[in-house]
Amino acid sequence: MEMCASSSTRIFLLILFIFHFSPTITAIRKDVSFQSLSSCKTTVQGRYLLSDDNGYVCNAVSVNSRSRCCPQRGEKFSCHGCNLLSQCCNSYEYCVSCCLNPALTSKEQVLKLKVAKPATARTYISIFDYCASRCRHSSESVVHENAYISDFHHCFSLPLNSSWENSTVKETRLSGINVVVGRQGESCNSVCKSRGKLCVANKLVLLNNCDIIQKYMSCKGSCLASVGADQPAEVVYDAPMHLNPGSCLFTDTQSVLSCDGLHQHTRRLCPCA
Repeated sequence: MEMCASSSTRIFLLILFIFHFSPTITAIRKDVSFQSLSSCKTTVQGRYLLSDDNGYVCNAVSVNSRSRCCPQRGEKFSCHGCNLLSQCCNSYEYCVSCCLNPALTSKEQVLKLKVAKPATARTYISIFDYCASRCRHSSESVVHENAYISDFHHCFSLPLNSSWENSTVKETRLSGINVVVGRQGESCNSVCKSRGKLCVANKLVLLNNCDIIQKYMSCKGSCLASVGADQPAEVVYDAPMHLNPGSCLFTDTQSVLSCDGLHQHTRRLCPCA
């Protein structure tokens, strides 16, 4: 009996020794990895909808709370409620989604554009940066500074002074504008007023293009670059020879374009609304 107790004690002490002095063993699961979660940039303007930088539109409830991405279901780059000719939409979020479509907006062109007019202004850092900003405010959808031309308030087309536009695109932006040829020596303010309308100054830049001018005027003496607040215009036929009678005129200095401008030997091309 005494031998049995002694033997049990030795076994107990041996087990205790093994557990106390044995090295700690740690197990590493090599089959487990942590998947990185990509995040999205989203619009924040809408009360009910938002658009992410993947080109999806969703409501605020369905957006992923961690990634801030919309569910990838439904149409990507949706242009729901958009006029693809004028590139204007009746919804801010769908304007951004449509704008993100690489078939409609060139990354190469957009990333060269400045956010504001000053030479020191930064350029856009991404397509989403451009679309989110451009769709929010655009002078193309406004007349007389505070009235909309149509229900398509949100536009993503390139700025009016962009050299990448063609005449077809420019014409679509004249939707809702009456283009009128004035009388000799008449300002656009006078031309439009005589028709019960107002001159839309921010549309003059669209008319300041030879392809557009030649659709409304004969331009028999060609289309020439000039400088003057009366442009775009056509020189009347009985003007002095040094003024190039019959020629159409446009200006490279767009800052001089004005509804007030006039010249005794030209007829103006005017945007009225």
